[in-house]
Amino acid sequence: MTRKFSRADSLVHRFDAALRTLVPGAAPASRASPASREVRDSPMDAEERRHAAGLVRIHHAGALGAQALYQGQGLTAGLSERRGREEEAARDEAGQHLAWCDARLDELNDRTSRLTPFIYIASFGLGAAAGVAGHRVSLGMAAATEEQLGKLLDQHLERLPRGDQRSRAVLCQMRIDEAHHVQLALEAGAVRFPGAVKAGMSLMTNAMACSVYRL
Repeated sequence: MTRKFSRADSLVHRFDAALRTLVPGAAPASRASPASREVRDSPMDAEERRHAAGLVRIHHAGALGAQALYQGQGLTAGLSERRGREEEAARDEAGQHLAWCDARLDELNDRTSRLTPFIYIASFGLGAAAGVAGHRVSLGMAAATEEQLGKLLDQHLERLPRGDQRSRAVLCQMRIDEAHHVQLALEAGAVRFPGAVKAGMSLMTNAMACSVYRL
């Protein structure tokens, strides 16, 4: 028998999901990190490690924003069975990315961004608004967001220090997953946002990346 959750149960569940997203080390990692024991870094100096950590921190923030986006959509959208499965898979993968980046930052003796609470709130609100706008818009927002994250990953894979093979392994797998998320959303009927909207999203994404790299 399927259990029906009360409003209080739902609120507790959402609060727990928010905490797991925001608290470093709390995100579950049911899938092993691509940075396995066999992947070894070459020697890096302090500046290279600092640079690598800044890039990983950006993608930790991106995964956190994606989680918040899906959580916001889940609050306001009436999900069909198919859409629910797709969003659940994408949300789970975003959780894996969050955990992988968090673990890599620990290895680099660095931290997550101080801006994560603001990124979470903004992304959650954006997801909630997209959910209100409807099924196809909500999927379109998810697809466009994942597309922007994929472009950032392409840029940062080229900018990683040559010796940082463990971060490279994580970001490469994240890039594969982002492309898969975009394809799933488009196949489910996502609205394709016009170029002007994507350009605006790109500006915001790059501004976020610059800030998170430092903070």
